[in-house]
Amino acid sequence: MKKSKPMSSRTRTYILMILPALILFFLFNTVPLITGAFYSLTNYRGYGSYDFVGLRNFADLFQDSRVGKSYLFTFKYALCGTVLINVISLLLALGLNSRIKFKNTLRGMYFLPNILGGLIVGYIFSFIFTYIIPTVAKSIGLDFLSNSILASEKWAWVGVLIVGVWQSVAMNTIIYISGLQTIPTDIYEASAIDGAGKWCTFRKLTLPLLIPFISTNLILSTKNMLMVFDQIMSLTKGGPAQSTESISYLIYRNGMDGGQFGFQSANAVVFFVVIVTISVIQLAITNKKEEQL
Repeated sequence: MKKSKPMSSRTRTYILMILPALILFFLFNTVPLITGAFYSLTNYRGYGSYDFVGLRNFADLFQDSRVGKSYLFTFKYALCGTVLINVISLLLALGLNSRIKFKNTLRGMYFLPNILGGLIVGYIFSFIFTYIIPTVAKSIGLDFLSNSILASEKWAWVGVLIVGVWQSVAMNTIIYISGLQTIPTDIYEASAIDGAGKWCTFRKLTLPLLIPFISTNLILSTKNMLMVFDQIMSLTKGGPAQSTESISYLIYRNGMDGGQFGFQSANAVVFFVVIVTISVIQLAITNKKEEQL
């Protein structure tokens, strides 16, 4: 019988390094996922006893108007946020990658929002929207801004969107800058010799070569926008009149405080499937674009 080779010290070191991360991932990610999927099949209220109800929670989700309203808000927020984040990030990356003075200083400054916590940023902007902007608007005669937009059922989501986009732009810009720096300068020199303008160069050369990075940013920004929670928690708490209630906030609020742990666990399972499906579709589309280049 052939003897198996002894494990090399390099392999042993690799296993010892990766094992703690795998254990932590399993305990804090996989176990809660399995537990949530289990409770989604019950009428568990977060305490006490429970009974198995099968797929009843999932059937009830499609009949709950509050759940439907939260999905509509979340998709609207994610769509607008993803577009704004990627457009602004790409413009910032193009500017910060060009030959400008204080480039490194500006790169550090624009990344500051990403360092701050979502709740901290939300509370700061809540003060700005509630007190500073209305005061300034009244002094210069802008009546439509004299009241906080966070108190408006129609415009509160815009305030949440502004904060979410402002905080998310930094990381996407980093990815776009790294993508721009992988493009050889010879390509731009050749296009300049051929007489191509800046817009033509961007559309025909820069944008196609950035497709892998655009794909990454689209998936990350869409996922983050769909899972919006911190900004809503600190700015509106789902109001006014549940007009800014995202899926994540609804799951937290009614699952933890509303005695709907099992029902909201089913909501979380469906939401997980929705996010994975959207990510797979985005990846398939961008991969197809890469193959066509």
